[in-house]
Amino acid sequence: MTDLHAKALDLPKGFDVTDPKLYGERVPLAEFAQLRRCAPVWWNEQEPGTGGFHDGGCWVVSRHADVRDISRRPEHFSNHVNGSIPRHQDDISAEELEVTKHVLINKDAPEHTQLRKLVSRLFTPRAVESMRAALDERADLIARTAAANPKGDFVSEVASELPMQAISELLGVPQDARKQLFEWSNQMTGYDDETLEGASRMASAQILGYAYHLAEARRTEPLEDIISTLVHADVDGEALTPEQFGFFVIMLAVAGNETTRNATTLGMMAFMEHPEQWELYKRERPRTAADEIIRWASPLTSLQRTALVDTEIGGTAIKAGQRVVLLYGSANFDEDVFDNPRTFDITRDPNPHLAFGGTGPHYCIGANLARMELDLIFNKIADHMPDISKLGDPRRLQSGWINGVTSFEVDYSTRASGCPVAH
Repeated sequence: MTDLHAKALDLPKGFDVTDPKLYGERVPLAEFAQLRRCAPVWWNEQEPGTGGFHDGGCWVVSRHADVRDISRRPEHFSNHVNGSIPRHQDDISAEELEVTKHVLINKDAPEHTQLRKLVSRLFTPRAVESMRAALDERADLIARTAAANPKGDFVSEVASELPMQAISELLGVPQDARKQLFEWSNQMTGYDDETLEGASRMASAQILGYAYHLAEARRTEPLEDIISTLVHADVDGEALTPEQFGFFVIMLAVAGNETTRNATTLGMMAFMEHPEQWELYKRERPRTAADEIIRWASPLTSLQRTALVDTEIGGTAIKAGQRVVLLYGSANFDEDVFDNPRTFDITRDPNPHLAFGGTGPHYCIGANLARMELDLIFNKIADHMPDISKLGDPRRLQSGWINGVTSFEVDYSTRASGCPVAH
């Protein structure tokens, strides 16, 4: 960073892009804009032990071009060395941190490539489209059921239901266990949130135990689901280890629930803050809306890589072994890429957001499914609760890397035909 940039940068004292308490209050878009403008590759100093790391901090990359560049350079930047999660519990042990490396997102090639290939056929555009009719019916039921009540919690009654049903169907989780799977995934990712303190480790063990239980059933009676695929998988002549299997299931369960649920909630909040966009959506239902919701929400604020070699990003020297945080929540508002990025515009096209993890080998395997889920649920919200309005401020998740909302009280009621809509 040049002296000029250092002087121009005016961040709050102790600012840390992975501070969970900060995100419990807001997404710091103004600070992100400062970083893009003044210090696009910025050293984020941290006390030893912060988030489970003892290296003094990490580089933060805030511009779209740099985030995209790093995502395409797996030979220089590893997901595995320190994992891809930039903030764990401060008291996480070295052994626990090592265990997290069994999760697919924390693996590098060739193992990542082999494991991803096992289930990729279930997420192709054709495979996802084959789920449309069933998910459309489910989305309709979700919206009609919620709309039958005058008010409620949008997160639990609307946003969480469709992603939970979709990923449970793919995994092969029976209907009576799906709500429990959703609750476990919530607890797993909420370890930074004071209201969920202590539940994360237990939830992880419970999901693992349940996955192993399903695996035993699928060994003798396989079905057309992911559990059966993984149980009978062959990688270089070997079956998956229990750790590979269990943490594969954890990743799919958590990723399939959390990101789309939060995009749905944050998208509804965006529509309420921009009522002209909601009116436009109700009239025209543009297919471009899903990607703008995803860009705007950026449900993953950040993930990280570790430099494998001495290299550089945007002219800044990065040493081998240093962590680099990819700030998607900033890249998706980069003025060099998006016209009027602080404007929520559901007709935005093209929309090269990086909310699915940038590009490269770790591009989100469920991107097609997420887009379809958002398209379906917002169509049904518009059909059955066109005058939805908020009753209070949402409760935000305290997380160092997930942009999440844990509850959001709304009024579902539909006003009588002919009455003006109040915004």
